[in-house]
Amino acid sequence: MTLIETVSDLRHWRKTAGTVHFVPTMGALHEGHAALIRTARQRAGSSGKVAVSIFVNPLQFGPNEDFDRYPRTLEPDLATCQEAGADVVFAPAVSEVYHRDRSIKILETSLSQVLCGASRPGHFDGVCTVVAKLFNLVQPDEAVFGKKDYQQLAIIRRLVRDLDIPVHIHGLDTVRESDGLALSSRNRYLTAAERAQAPALRAALEKAHATWQTGVTSSRKLLDLIHQHLAEHASLGRKDYIALVDQQSLQPVEIARPGTLIALAIHFGKTRLIDNLELG
Repeated sequence: MTLIETVSDLRHWRKTAGTVHFVPTMGALHEGHAALIRTARQRAGSSGKVAVSIFVNPLQFGPNEDFDRYPRTLEPDLATCQEAGADVVFAPAVSEVYHRDRSIKILETSLSQVLCGASRPGHFDGVCTVVAKLFNLVQPDEAVFGKKDYQQLAIIRRLVRDLDIPVHIHGLDTVRESDGLALSSRNRYLTAAERAQAPALRAALEKAHATWQTGVTSSRKLLDLIHQHLAEHASLGRKDYIALVDQQSLQPVEIARPGTLIALAIHFGKTRLIDNLELG
């Protein structure tokens, strides 16, 4: 496996890389990231290459968010990448990715206005900008993203569609702890008491799903059920949002059907956890 830290070296590598499957990350890798890399390795086959980026992108952090304390663990991350089958890791400095006098960025004006984007203005503009730059640099044939951040996945698919970027986007199901909690680099911030309550997020989603399967399709009734479950089992949590939306447009729906997404974001102290479940 090769570590690349400069744009010029990455461009040199890309000239002879052939087919490339790409996994963009911000580091602090866990089993969920490893699953993305293994999936890219499987889909690339013996002849394709797997590239992983590790870059904590300042453009997607708000002024009161955790950019400065976001975990940076390059050495163990490199070991994870190698074990999962990566061929190259691109781990640049911020100055390598963004010019000091940069004056252009990408704005997303629809899908980013709801769910996480409603409480994190500008976040997905930063995501779109850095992903577009990485796609230009790596020039992958396919990129693999997790479904845990379903809004991000939907926005990246829209980015590729609207800007005619020739990259196939593959979405991978969320990897979870044995108790159902979605794996996240931010889980390490949870206190013991918060960690004990965090699996209630997934349990609430599954309870709503089971109820929907019995024929209850009213979004209001399903949302009430989720609120009640969280009130009883996640008292330390503070709601950001709980919503039923269309999987493609991310707009709220009144009737839950196949193709509806149940999504939520809950704060435990300073830690913000997200999860979702696709109906169908």
